Amino acid sequence: MKKVAIFGATGYTGFELIRLLLSHPRARITVLTSEQYSDQPVDRAFSPFRGRLEGIAFGKMDAMLSADFDAAFLALPHTVSAPVAEALLSRGIPVVDLSADFRFRSVPLYESVYGVTHKSPALSSRAVYGLPEVYRKALRKTRLAAVPGCFPTSVILGLYPLLKEGLIDRKGIVADCKTGVSGGGRSPSLGFHYPEVEEGVRPYGLPRHRHNPEMDQELSLAAGQKVSITFVPHLIPMVRGILATCYATLRAKATPEAVEAAYRRQYGKEPFVRLCPPEVLPSTKDVAGSNYCDIAVRADEKRRRVVVVSAIDNLVKGASGAAVQCFNLMTGFPEEEGLHSAPLFP
Repeated sequence: MKKVAIFGATGYTGFELIRLLLSHPRARITVLTSEQYSDQPVDRAFSPFRGRLEGIAFGKMDAMLSADFDAAFLALPHTVSAPVAEALLSRGIPVVDLSADFRFRSVPLYESVYGVTHKSPALSSRAVYGLPEVYRKALRKTRLAAVPGCFPTSVILGLYPLLKEGLIDRKGIVADCKTGVSGGGRSPSLGFHYPEVEEGVRPYGLPRHRHNPEMDQELSLAAGQKVSITFVPHLIPMVRGILATCYATLRAKATPEAVEAAYRRQYGKEPFVRLCPPEVLPSTKDVAGSNYCDIAVRADEKRRRVVVVSAIDNLVKGASGAAVQCFNLMTGFPEEEGLHSAPLFP
């Protein structure tokens, strides 16, 4: 049994971490931090947890850095997360970070994308990108996991087999993504406020969303050479979920059979990637509340085009579920622990 802390526990990702870890047989939540709800019981912020965490109150972040726990999840904003990670790692405590602070292999790239100075640049080289389907072995050995952004998770998982096996051209790749409003956080800007979103669909983050360089980084590593994709997110009137539709050009000798085989080689034994049968296409409704990523791929040999569709819950597989998956790998627990919940439907 591991005692765990969640720093920044009152956002949506914090809620999801609590929800998932309450069903984890080998983890016990002992520390929760919140500046806003400091010294108040958990159900003051999240009434669904009434009676589930009795005796635990939110504490201020600085005061909890020296508390008694075995592992930490950081659901903090970028720049806030890095110094906390540094302090905890100095105590020998494994850290799963859900911010952007350690996702980039290049500190200057991170600083240019987010317009900030990195608070703990020396740690970046120690972090492992928290995508278990790609970096499982490295996650088992690290003490610092950097959970990917929600959009990068959906797009990277969708395109990774094609680039890894050289089945598509590196140029001209387009990722068209639809997302629910929970991605804007619990205190959203006006553009993510539900009355502003209802009855409409709109793109945002153009010409270059800050998740785009993260995708380029990982897809370039998959291809073994530079990849720069066009990424366009759209906000739609639903609470949670991401649907990513990715378009690419097949290389000359790539066949539909080779494409299908690549996905089966990469994901055939993955516990949380489900390859859809020929008559099924992914839907955000089919993965809501779960840690699954559903993928369908359609190759048109005549037109030399391939379309990949992936669906995830942005708060689970796109954030907190992936964090728990990383935690399990880092601590030697079975990878699926605490993540067995079926999708919610309807």
